[in-house]
Amino acid sequence: MESYIKNPYEIEKKSFEIITKELGDRTFPHEIGKVVKRIIHTTADFTFADITVISDEAIKKAKEAIKAGKNIYTDTKMAMAGINKRRLAEFGGEVLNYVSDPDVALKAKEEGITRSIVAMRKAIKENPQGIFVIGNAPTALFELMKQIKEGNVNPSLVIGVPVGFVGAAESKEELLKLDVPYIVTRGRKGGSNVAAAIVNAVMYMI
Repeated sequence: MESYIKNPYEIEKKSFEIITKELGDRTFPHEIGKVVKRIIHTTADFTFADITVISDEAIKKAKEAIKAGKNIYTDTKMAMAGINKRRLAEFGGEVLNYVSDPDVALKAKEEGITRSIVAMRKAIKENPQGIFVIGNAPTALFELMKQIKEGNVNPSLVIGVPVGFVGAAESKEELLKLDVPYIVTRGRKGGSNVAAAIVNAVMYMI
C-alpha cells in the first residue's frame, strides 16, 4: 500500500509518460501534441487524439493574446474554475464569466433564450478581441459565430468544445468553416474540463 506515488509532480510526469507510450506511433507537431496530451491527461480518453482539430497558427495566436494581457471568457463557472488564473494574471489577463449576472438572467427570461446566449453577447461587447472558451453550451458558440459573421467580434482564439447531444457536434462543424483561430473537438465529446485543459496547455507553453 505504501508503494503508490505521492508527489504531485511525479504523478503528472508518470501520467504523461503513460500517455506518450499508449499513443504508440501516433505523433503530432510539438505544440499540438502538448494540447492533445493535456486533454487526454484530463479525461483519460484517447479518442481525443483523433477528434481534436487545431487551425493553422491557432496556438501561436493564442500565446500572443495571452502575453498581450487579453482576457478569457468562459461559458461556465466550471471552466473558469479549472483555468490557471494565477498564471494568466502574470500576463495581465483575467478569466470572465457572466452567466450568473443578474442582468443576464433578467434579459434571458425576458427574451425566452438561454443565459449562455445573453452572457455571450455581453462578453462580446466587453471583450471583442479576447479568447472565447466554450465547453458546455452550444448556444453560446452559435451566438459567437453569428456575431463573428456580422463583424462584431474578432476573437484571438475560439476554443469550441461543447459537450452533449443537442447542437454540440453541429456547432463545432460550423466553427470549422470560419476564418478564425480555433481549437475544436469534433462530435459530441468535450466539456468544461476539456476547455480548461486546453487553455492551461497553451499557457504552460509560454
